[in-house]
Amino acid sequence: MSFFGLFGGGNSESPIEDYLKDGAVVIDVRTADEFASGHVNGSKNIVLNSIPTKVAEIKAMNKKVIAVCRSGARSGQATSFLSQNGIDIINGGPWQNVAKFVN
Repeated sequence: MSFFGLFGGGNSESPIEDYLKDGAVVIDVRTADEFASGHVNGSKNIVLNSIPTKVAEIKAMNKKVIAVCRSGARSGQATSFLSQNGIDIINGGPWQNVAKFVN
């Protein structure tokens, strides 16, 4: 529990919710087959191994980014790489973590 949560104040929203409210784009780094079996509505599928070639394209979106995958491991790798390349990104973990906040 956060310090503010102890006293009933503060913001109870998650970083995922904050990023979505700021218009973040969700990038799913799973394979095309995995993506086809279920994904966050409106998310973009950019397979992890192609991320290094897509940095300019992702920067051109001019949005915050939430990376997702199946377990959070691949999205963690994408988050680390993209943040080192100047992109405002968080690891959303499994795609279902983000999907519950998106209609």
